[in-house]
Amino acid sequence: MNKRQNIWTLGMLACALSGAWGQDSTTPPAAGTAPESSQQPVPAYGQENAPPLVSENPPLSGIDLPSLEPHGAPISYIQPGATLSESADTNVGNVLGGSGVASVTRGLGSVTLKRLWSHFDLALDYVGGLAYYSRSGQSIKSLQQMDFEQKISWKRGQLSLRDTFSYLPEGNFGGAYGSIGSQGVASLGNSPFGGFWGGSGLGSLGLTPRILNVSMADVSENLTPKSAVTAAGGYAFTHYYGNNVTTGGPFIGSSQTSGQVGYDRILTSHTQIALLYGYQGFDFSVVGTAFHSNIIEGLYGHRISGRMDLLLGVGPQFTRIATACTVLDVLSGISPCTVNQSGQPIGSIANTKIGVAAQARLRYKFTRTSLELTYRRMETSGSGFFAGAQSDIVRLSAERPLSRVWSGFVDIGFSRSDRLQTATGGVAANTYTYGFAGAGLHRAFGRNFHGFASYQFNELYFDSSLCGTGPCNRISNRNVVTFGLDWTPRPIRID
Repeated sequence: MNKRQNIWTLGMLACALSGAWGQDSTTPPAAGTAPESSQQPVPAYGQENAPPLVSENPPLSGIDLPSLEPHGAPISYIQPGATLSESADTNVGNVLGGSGVASVTRGLGSVTLKRLWSHFDLALDYVGGLAYYSRSGQSIKSLQQMDFEQKISWKRGQLSLRDTFSYLPEGNFGGAYGSIGSQGVASLGNSPFGGFWGGSGLGSLGLTPRILNVSMADVSENLTPKSAVTAAGGYAFTHYYGNNVTTGGPFIGSSQTSGQVGYDRILTSHTQIALLYGYQGFDFSVVGTAFHSNIIEGLYGHRISGRMDLLLGVGPQFTRIATACTVLDVLSGISPCTVNQSGQPIGSIANTKIGVAAQARLRYKFTRTSLELTYRRMETSGSGFFAGAQSDIVRLSAERPLSRVWSGFVDIGFSRSDRLQTATGGVAANTYTYGFAGAGLHRAFGRNFHGFASYQFNELYFDSSLCGTGPCNRISNRNVVTFGLDWTPRPIRID
């Protein structure tokens, strides 16, 4: 991560925070107040003023999702938390072929801030701590994650500034074995934000520290009671410390610039359609491996407030890949390939690939069970293995209270990624798949404590091209059993 990226990210956070804290909190709520991004905790005491109106059906092409939970009274609060967990891991190094059982001890602390004004909504949360790996040569690793969201709303729309940052020793798709998590900024890091916009890691090899950051701004405006337009832009990057291809390591760092615009139309009280255009520009730590993607998607949505959210989208995808010229290209007279004064080939050949982009999402809240199923076909950075990949990603999660103090959850995910271009570094395979399946139990101990136990199985599988003509290990299996205790006290009101 270079100095320019640091300054850009920190500057965005500073400007948004400084503007938010100076707002007046005495004006009554406006009719177009933005939807909450997560379920609010129960007020610490008393009844708040009349809550702002909440949009139950935000635009399909926007970033926000409709809530399936009842909205509590909106309050400004700070909520601390902490967790301590112990894991038994059969492949703690994420290596091909396995590495033996080891233990991992994690101690994490968190704080969530929610600050509300009449037209402004600030959410900030931080989770950080240490993990001790008993495996020789690993020892203590730092884990840090911070999410930020600032919303500015007016009568017919809203502007949002968002950022999610993490410094982790492993990947982040299905890699969370604990219980503590984001409360104030639920939209950051999940599939709508971390998918198309970057910042997701599909699989991991080795305990390689990496920084992932996604920053973005999005705006929505209602043109009429039944139509709206949305626009968004973002920048994401992934940097691997000590194991980047530029420092002799195998993993390929990446940056991604993205943008999208959409037009939404409400057909009935439960049905929407939208037309979406999206752009992705990928750049990698390997010279000459950048490429660009343009998609056009038609979206259909059916939503029943507080119960169901269905989204279906599909459309063409146009990918332009520039391949560095080779000596053979120069000898063949392919334009614009030529040589420099040293006789080395220079220039690149651009090729356009036409494919399909698609997405689907079903979120349903039964009487006692909440379920979410998502699918996305899109181009990704390649998660350090490839300099760009065509990825299909599916995930299913469900949770259900089992009694007054017990609850259970299930989380299953699978992804397949196909290499888009050949590059120096990364993994010498054409395709890889990554999947995980996990389940767990939570038990409350009074108001402030609850324990948890979970099991998760991960598998990373490369196709046979990884081995060339000889045999080799190309599968990484991992089993993790975790026990832990959370401390989550009641929120502290700050207004």
